[in-house]
Amino acid sequence: MSPEMSVSIPVTIALIAVALVYLLGWYRVRKALPNLISGWRLAAFAGGVSLVWIAVGSPVATLDHHLLTAHMAQHLLLMTVAAPLILLGAPAITLLHGLPRNLVRGALRPLARSRAVHGLGDIVTHPAFCWFVSASVVIGWHIPALFEQGMHSAGWHEVEHASFLAAGLLFWWPVIQPWPSIAEWPRWRIPLYLFLATLPCDGLSAFLTFCNRVVYPHYVSAHRILFVSALADQECAGALMWVCVTFAYLIPAVVLTIQMLSQETRTSQVEAI
Repeated sequence: MSPEMSVSIPVTIALIAVALVYLLGWYRVRKALPNLISGWRLAAFAGGVSLVWIAVGSPVATLDHHLLTAHMAQHLLLMTVAAPLILLGAPAITLLHGLPRNLVRGALRPLARSRAVHGLGDIVTHPAFCWFVSASVVIGWHIPALFEQGMHSAGWHEVEHASFLAAGLLFWWPVIQPWPSIAEWPRWRIPLYLFLATLPCDGLSAFLTFCNRVVYPHYVSAHRILFVSALADQECAGALMWVCVTFAYLIPAVVLTIQMLSQETRTSQVEAI
């Protein structure tokens, strides 16, 4: 049986706690260095956390047990909207200033300065690793056996949500490059990175849209709402993924390309003078 529509208390409490720590850190940073963290970063982080709550903690989150389209929208919110908004909020520096100072000085700061952590950070934030993890999470959780496991086990369902959010944060890290990351690869590679990221999603969404059979048995026996058949629901989910991923990945790629071309044009004009 699918869970009734209700608020997830643990998720809500956890997200409120994270938001309060961030708000305290943002206030402390703004008080010490008013120009370092602007107000729009606070708004971005708050928006990202709110979308995480809508996706996995709000009453509408339980619709994913009834509709594959709702399930797909849930994943898209976590990976392509909430994750980049959270990173735009410069969470590392802000959350560190919001945590107890003794904890930061005694444990987190020495840990962050260790060579092992720096080495691990270089690996997990490399574009190749980020691309591989995000593609693996998207494809892996849509394998029917794993998908059914997540739908019938509350624990695995939570792991699924957490992996989509974590994969989204990793995926957008090379694009946004929040503090303390330092880009060690040419910026022109990022549009290519974003384009290549659409390929596994396009393949999956095309399969769901055009395979003409219901891939996931859970939705055959699920309580139907809105009088939508399981196959029509699956086709809608595939189309939703196709459209959203295309816009979410290719629009930033186009913007970055235009910025790089504009910068090269200005450089050429200055050199000509």
